[in-house]
Amino acid sequence: MSLATETVATTVYEGQKPGTSGLRKKVKVFTQANYTENFVQCILDANGDALKGSTLVVGGDGRFYCKEAAELIIRMCAANGVGKLLVGQNGILSTPAVSSLIRHHKALGGIVLTASHNPGGPENDFGIKFNCENGGPAPDAFTNKIYQLSTAIKEYKIVKGLPVDITKVGTTTHTVNNQPFVVEVIDSVANYVNHMKEIFDFAKLKDYVSGKTSGKPLKMRIDSLNGVTGSYVREIFLNCLGASEQCVVHTTPLPDFGGLHPDPNLTYAKDLVDAVANGDYDIGAAFDGDGDRNMIIGHKAFFVTPSDSLAVIAHYLECIPYFQKNGIQGFARSMPTASAVDLVGKKLGKEVFEVPTGWKYFGNLMDAGRLCLCGEESFGTGSNHIREKDGIWAVLAWLSIMQHTGKGIEDILKNHWSVYGRNYFTRYDYEECELDPCNEMMATMEKTITDPSFVGKEFSSGGKSYKVKVADNFAYTDPVDKSVATKQGLRIVFEDGSRIVMRLSGTGSSGATVRLYIDSYEKDNVLGQASVMLKPLIDIALEISQLPKFTGRNAPTVIT
Repeated sequence: MSLATETVATTVYEGQKPGTSGLRKKVKVFTQANYTENFVQCILDANGDALKGSTLVVGGDGRFYCKEAAELIIRMCAANGVGKLLVGQNGILSTPAVSSLIRHHKALGGIVLTASHNPGGPENDFGIKFNCENGGPAPDAFTNKIYQLSTAIKEYKIVKGLPVDITKVGTTTHTVNNQPFVVEVIDSVANYVNHMKEIFDFAKLKDYVSGKTSGKPLKMRIDSLNGVTGSYVREIFLNCLGASEQCVVHTTPLPDFGGLHPDPNLTYAKDLVDAVANGDYDIGAAFDGDGDRNMIIGHKAFFVTPSDSLAVIAHYLECIPYFQKNGIQGFARSMPTASAVDLVGKKLGKEVFEVPTGWKYFGNLMDAGRLCLCGEESFGTGSNHIREKDGIWAVLAWLSIMQHTGKGIEDILKNHWSVYGRNYFTRYDYEECELDPCNEMMATMEKTITDPSFVGKEFSSGGKSYKVKVADNFAYTDPVDKSVATKQGLRIVFEDGSRIVMRLSGTGSSGATVRLYIDSYEKDNVLGQASVMLKPLIDIALEISQLPKFTGRNAPTVIT
């Protein structure tokens, strides 16, 4: 019996404009009548004729409303002519796993249900984003198309009578409008774990973790913060690498993340930091809600900034089998990320790209064979094995480096700084600020720094002086497709390589988040206390931006 499509009348919701990683709003917004349906229909319509008979991947981070949204999407895909869906069991798939599946199955794309590092639960956040056929987040042209469609939508299509059960692994074939429609519910973990085994030497890592090669087991504390990575962590670190149960915590994905804030930084992963600081651990790591971000800390909670993590991995890439086999192309970082990797690229003779915030900007470079490693200061690191940042991949990379060098994390960093110098780095987040004053602050600061007289100005604080070399609102021209992204953040670059960057984030669900980034380079004084070394440039940044005046804030919500 063929199931029939229903066409349901709807009306426009304002503000369905995807940000750097999809649409993020409160759960109460997404659960309004037809709100999710509108946005999903616009995603499907934006694919045009390519949608008919296509394969799509569907899954998310398990947060509140994830399973219900997945079931709704299945019924809408059936009505819109999709040929096959690969759906994570119970709607669960990490964002890196979605990217891997899209590429492995040569799918048209994937619908990812996540608000990433934003808090979960009925009172908090939900999100939907579309990843395209290379496995990466949809580019600006595609998300702009989604938004345009959302401003004029009048109806959506759904097969309300389609039976859906995503709790059991298996394949079901339906007939919809006299065409076959296949739903394959897959093991959420298997494909991704097999992919990691192709990249890293698991036998060598198992010997290292177990202590077979060093004489003592590696002491790890891997914290999934009750996000999607729990199942992946248990399979990889416990079953594949032989770590003990005591090495992993918070590995059950929960709709509200068990009350934890699924953002792996020094503020929100405080339990991990305290445990490693007070214990005898060799490495600590945490991941965000959907598994694409990571934080690395060493013995006694020695903190590795994401900028340094990227640079160290770049320096040691050749110890990872995947790069031995596929070679090393260029490196890239988002513009706000400290420029430590630039120094590695220069030494190794590799191209280094500076791109706007948003992982989609790395995809073209990877597809063109010009980029193999990239990262963002917001705890995202990844390579060209997929087109997303990948938290577990980053930890496996660090374990490979530790095994290769025979050194601990702190010694690896200190050795790196002795060679390259140190980019002291911090990010101040001022969350849920009033939008209008923030916009005024950005406009005022842009006018100040883009005045021709600003270049060459000297600023002093705390015995340090910085002379302006470049100041602009960062714009990026993609070297592959020549597309242009403008107004990507206010940037002041000083003659010694130090930098101040300020931007408004596009990943919050309400208000405005002001992000202030400080990158202070020191060639020789590499063992100072970061907060002390950064204070002069922070004070200068607050003076130039007039941030306390415009936001009414005397301190940031989060410091990373």
